Amino acid sequence: MSKNPKTAGLPLDGIRVVEFCHMVMGPSSGLVLGDMGAEVIKVEPLGGDKTRTITGAGAGFYPYFNRNKRSLCIDLKSEAGMAVVQKLIKTADVVTENFRPGAMDKLGLGFEDLKKLNPGLIYCSHKGFLKGPYDHRTALDEVVQMMGGLAYMTGPTGRPLRAGASINDIMGGMFGVIGILAALRERDQSGEGQLINTALFETCIMLVGQHMAQYAVTGKPADPMPERLASWAVYDIFKTNDGEQVFLGVVTDTQWEVFCKEFDRLDLFEDESLNTNVKRVHARNRVIPVVQEICDRLTKQEIMDTFERVGLPYAPITKPHELYDDPHLTQSGGLLGVTVPSNGQKTSMPALPLEMNGKRFGVHHDIPDIGEDSQAVLEELGYDDDSIQDMKINGIIEMP
Repeated sequence: MSKNPKTAGLPLDGIRVVEFCHMVMGPSSGLVLGDMGAEVIKVEPLGGDKTRTITGAGAGFYPYFNRNKRSLCIDLKSEAGMAVVQKLIKTADVVTENFRPGAMDKLGLGFEDLKKLNPGLIYCSHKGFLKGPYDHRTALDEVVQMMGGLAYMTGPTGRPLRAGASINDIMGGMFGVIGILAALRERDQSGEGQLINTALFETCIMLVGQHMAQYAVTGKPADPMPERLASWAVYDIFKTNDGEQVFLGVVTDTQWEVFCKEFDRLDLFEDESLNTNVKRVHARNRVIPVVQEICDRLTKQEIMDTFERVGLPYAPITKPHELYDDPHLTQSGGLLGVTVPSNGQKTSMPALPLEMNGKRFGVHHDIPDIGEDSQAVLEELGYDDDSIQDMKINGIIEMP
């Protein structure tokens, strides 16, 4: 059972996870488990996880994906360090890792090695590919988006474009969590652990499956999203008279009636050639200019206020940094306060997008500094202070 009163009552309280992960895929899995109350012990090499110091577009990886974790910083290549980790794994329910194929086996930390120490251990590997001809390859989110059809679907013809977030990494981590939860349920009945594999490429294929199914149904290859055949007459971005942009949707016959009446275009509503969505789709060359003319007379806020009042779909075109001021997120618990380890800055990060029993999940352990919990974890494993200090002096562990 957990000894942390901050996680008492959370769904995964009492589950210990040992995480050998870096970058995004594995850490996102640990983020979900940690938010839901599992004790996640992040095993970092001396000097800390290299993800901590990534710059540019990866600068947010470490602070976003590593809250609600403890940091044990240790030399896995030393005999003493390996002995500590093996002792830790004997107490674990779950091990997660996302290093290159074979790396954990070379260290003696592969599934076959660890299940001898802990037969009930659930071991989740996050890789580029599941078993098959590609499983030896090194993969990144961008690699699988290119080869998995997602980049083709995102950009216009001839200009494949990766999606604007690490979606395969994050969803691959989520599928890892699904597997872990299912394995925990199985272990309740069998008492045995198991190996779980999740992969970036197969995650990407899951995402583009709808376009594969479209081909199976229609016999025609799916066009890239910027050029796709519209399913609705009004489902577009429009420019308003103050130079801003807004997304507007009118996707049902009922919404079409509301739109026409609200903007005093009963002529359109009464036009039998536009009285169904299918007809309007085929007449988009008539419908879209009408909507644009309306937007030309109104500011972004005016059109959004009108769509809000009458219940029609709309959205401003928002940049990620502007979400810190989003009233829904700030008032609903959608942003969680954390501290960035590299600079001590107080900031907020998105919470898990779900509620249980009407409650959101929060922060019970801030983003850890390098080796912040090394001493506490070793003490819990039975090491006395002299042994801990000796390991620190000999460079086996790192702690503040």
